[in-house]
Amino acid sequence: MLQDMADIIVCAPEDVRSGFSCAFSATTPLRLQKRNEYPGVQIWSSNGTPVDCVKLALSEICPRRPDMIIGGINHGDNGSVNTHYSGTMGVTLEGCMKYIPSVAYSLCDHREDAHFEPLRPYIRQMTERVLTEGLPKGVCLNVNFPNTAFRGVKVCRMAQGTWYNEISTCHHPRGYDYYWMVGHYRNDEPTCEDTDNWALSHGYIAITPTRIDVTAYEAMQQLKDWEQ
Repeated sequence: MLQDMADIIVCAPEDVRSGFSCAFSATTPLRLQKRNEYPGVQIWSSNGTPVDCVKLALSEICPRRPDMIIGGINHGDNGSVNTHYSGTMGVTLEGCMKYIPSVAYSLCDHREDAHFEPLRPYIRQMTERVLTEGLPKGVCLNVNFPNTAFRGVKVCRMAQGTWYNEISTCHHPRGYDYYWMVGHYRNDEPTCEDTDNWALSHGYIAITPTRIDVTAYEAMQQLKDWEQ
C-alpha cells in the first residue's frame, strides 16, 4: 500500500506473536533473515518478538534513522485495553520511545483471508499526514478499522473494558490439567460515544492518540502527603 511513498524495510516475526505487547527477548538468542528484496522494499524476519524486530531493524538493517515506524495491519482490533496486550502496539510504542513517529493499524477481522484493500486510501492518507506533519513527542497513533463499510473517521479515547472468563481448563489423558487463554471482552461504558469501542461498533475508523507517559498526574496531588 505504501511502496510508492517511501523506501520501506519490513522486519516481522517469523510466526504469530499476538499478546506479546512490549516484550523483548532478554535471554533468547535472536536470528535475522533476509526474505526478499525488490525496488524500494526489503523484507526481513526474526525469531523474536515484535519489539525485537524494531530493535533489530534499527540496529542492523536501517541505513539511517527511519522517518516513521508502522505496526500492522493486524488481524483483529486493538481497541480499549487490548492496547496493553497488543504486539502491534508494542511495535508502535517502541518506535515512539525512540522518538520516531509511529502508527499501528488494525482491522476488526481475525480471518486469515481478511480483506485489507478497503483500508488502502485511509492508510495512505494517514501515513502521508504523519510523514508530513509529524506527531507530538511521546505520542503515537492506534488506528482501528471496523469490519464493515466505513462511515467515517473519529478521533477517540480508549474505552474502559474488561476481559472475563479468560481461562479454559482441559484434562489431558495422561492425568493432568492444562489451560487455554480464551475469554470474552466487555465494554464497560457502552453508551459513551467518545470511545474507540463505540466508534468501531458504529462503523467508524477509530484513531486513538496514545501516550508513552502513563503517569496518573491527577493522582499526584492526592499522594502528596506520602512524601517524606
